[in-house]
Amino acid sequence: MLSNSTIGLSPEVHRALHSMLQSPSQSEDLHRCEISQRLFNIRSADSSGQRSSASILINRMYASRGYPSKPLPDDPQPSRVTLVASEHESTVGTITVGFDSPDGLHVDALFAEQANSLRDAGHAICEFTTLAMDNAVRSRRVLASLFHSAYIYAHRVMDADNLLIEVNPRHVSYYRRMLGFEVIGPQRFNPRVNAPAVLLCLDFSYAREQIARFGGKPECGKNERSLYPDFFSPTEEAGIMTRLKPAHFNQQAFSRRVHFPALLQA
Repeated sequence: MLSNSTIGLSPEVHRALHSMLQSPSQSEDLHRCEISQRLFNIRSADSSGQRSSASILINRMYASRGYPSKPLPDDPQPSRVTLVASEHESTVGTITVGFDSPDGLHVDALFAEQANSLRDAGHAICEFTTLAMDNAVRSRRVLASLFHSAYIYAHRVMDADNLLIEVNPRHVSYYRRMLGFEVIGPQRFNPRVNAPAVLLCLDFSYAREQIARFGGKPECGKNERSLYPDFFSPTEEAGIMTRLKPAHFNQQAFSRRVHFPALLQA
């Protein structure tokens, strides 16, 4: 059963996100020449070429782990948005945000009881799916930037308050430690990836607290083991939110300079 807080994404919102995530600002552009850094753009995959590139990355990364995958639909779906991280137009990371709708979420196939429990309690739920990172660019900063961008769209823009993800049981400890997820669904076999899956939930209020405390402070990573020190700072997040306001739909977007080497130990 779906709550009254289900979300539909208008074409205007998709265009606003694409505008926000399309091009770096002039000041950020000056840093492209820095040898010690690499600049990654994060944008919504609105074109068929961007979606095809994301699908190729998903297929390659899933196949390397023995998981089957399906290509993204050619056109954006009303209740889903795919974000891609790219370097020099080459896609190096992707994640899809799915919002609750009359069609439900992917997690409903295995965990409808848990999802409905959140809906019945009045929560606006969403899901993150098809997360893939190129093995050649497994940076904490890239992953954190991609996840934070999805969080901004899901929570700060569309008002979802709880995030659901399905992960292999082997990865549960990583998501609990790095992002604060909690297990809310038992292990079940997921035919979409031909592997076992566990349902995890992240209360976005917890993520918001961690971003306020650690966001934009990578130096805290020495003692804080989560990904939150590599998220955008609250000031950067506020700037991104400003660019999403209707009056700023055509303003320039953001990108992020990512230090290397900073290999992700997943």
